[in-house]
Amino acid sequence: MTAAVFSRGLIKSFGAVKAVRGIDLEVPTGACFGLIGENGAGKTTFIKMLLGITRPDGGEITVLGGSAEDVSVRAQVGYLPERLSIPEAFSPLRFLASVGRIKGLPRATLDSESERALELVGLDSGAWKRSTGGFSKGMKQRTGLAAALIGKPKLLVLDEPTDGIDPMGRVQIRDVIASAVAAGTTVFLNSHLLAETEKICDHVAVLSQGRVVTVGVLDVLKRKDASRVRFEKSEGDLKVALEHGFAHVEDREDARIYRFEGRDASALSRALGGALAAGLVVVEVTPELKDLETILKEATLKGAA
Repeated sequence: MTAAVFSRGLIKSFGAVKAVRGIDLEVPTGACFGLIGENGAGKTTFIKMLLGITRPDGGEITVLGGSAEDVSVRAQVGYLPERLSIPEAFSPLRFLASVGRIKGLPRATLDSESERALELVGLDSGAWKRSTGGFSKGMKQRTGLAAALIGKPKLLVLDEPTDGIDPMGRVQIRDVIASAVAAGTTVFLNSHLLAETEKICDHVAVLSQGRVVTVGVLDVLKRKDASRVRFEKSEGDLKVALEHGFAHVEDREDARIYRFEGRDASALSRALGGALAAGLVVVEVTPELKDLETILKEATLKGAA
């Protein structure tokens, strides 16, 4: 299957500043893909090239199998910018209708499609015909997300989609994004809110100094080379667990927590089998996980080395 976004050797400079220094990236079709990195890492520049706003100085980039500058490709892309600007005199319905016309949506479906998108993002229907000039940041953000969703795009590019949204609103926006992915839309997300990215995305890439330094399936990147095992407390359980390779971590009221080094599932299975045969009772086995902040820190240090 063709990648939704593909780049090789992508470079871009602004005068003496090298913003992007050879980005190799492949965003699988149907993924919810998060792009993270420190300020100045090249995220915004990459998004501008992805959207055909800025031309690369070298390398290649394709979007939905075609050129990022192709009008027919761009019509299949929904975009929510970080700094959304809506004419203050426009109502949400009028703003979405203008976006729909640019995308080439049939006039007969503009109203119904606009209403569908506004309902999807949870904007109160009483505000649909009001001027956005008096809207809160959160209401404007919902309007912008609805505009990005209009026309059921194949690729949704979201730059800080939950910025200015209250906690309950963030849950709703995450649900909207999840529904889009479930329907087959590829989502490309840029956010400095790592906890939000971790809840939304299934793939991530870390940019550092204009290059991709880490990329992959988030669940795999989060895995440490160890597992946590909880055994019930019993007579001699500590000695038995240690004999089978489990390092004691902490005691709880009715159980002890142990750490098993290594990611090899067969080695863990053998150790558990030995412990069970010796009479221990397993309560829980879970992989040790890193959070996205740790992944970012480690990747950034690797990129600076």
